[in-house]
Amino acid sequence: MSPILREVTIGDCRLIQGDCLEVMPLLGKVDAVVTDPPYGIGESGQKNRTRGKAAAPGDYKDCYWDNQPASLAHITAIRAMAKHQIIFGGNYFDGLGPTSCWLVWDKQNGENDFADCELAWTNLQKAVRRVYWRWNGMIRKGDDVREHPTQKPVGVMEWCLTHIPDAETILDPFMGSGTTLVACAKMGRKSIGIELDSDYFDIACERVRKAYEQPDMFVEAARPPAPEQGGLDL
Repeated sequence: MSPILREVTIGDCRLIQGDCLEVMPLLGKVDAVVTDPPYGIGESGQKNRTRGKAAAPGDYKDCYWDNQPASLAHITAIRAMAKHQIIFGGNYFDGLGPTSCWLVWDKQNGENDFADCELAWTNLQKAVRRVYWRWNGMIRKGDDVREHPTQKPVGVMEWCLTHIPDAETILDPFMGSGTTLVACAKMGRKSIGIELDSDYFDIACERVRKAYEQPDMFVEAARPPAPEQGGLDL
């Protein structure tokens, strides 16, 4: 049985439903991995809590992908895929080691008990960099619709991509709702995303399709052909 449950290509984005540990060995090397693995802090389904307050019914689906952080096997496999790596939540994972360049997303949360920043570990040879991008409350930056409890703003992922300007093909093995692929589509990069959950896979496909319908005005991008549904090898 193939580990690829479904595969859809939209423009230069290849979306694969499956377990990333099983799918990654089937892929060739890419230029960079940009991803946001589960941290193991329970931000999923009925476990999704905002500092003691339960999420409203129906806010996010009932699933348990965030009960445990990405394993050392996941991190080792991810690092073997590409020359450059940007891994959000790097402060939670084993197997990364020291780095001179953390990418810091300052959420500008103000006076509350949410974390002020999120950290992305990188193996880039540069100094620490920070971006300010408010993601909380009525005056948050951007017009992203929250589809996933740990979703990042598209603008933050685009900023991450500016730090790897020569990387043509980007892999996100924990695609979630597809934000990394949306950023790649807007910036004219090729991308591959892997997601195990079928509902989030569908959401990612729809978000990528919409990204190609509304390309970044600064990126020359042709309208892609209709999505191609890959056959099942069961």
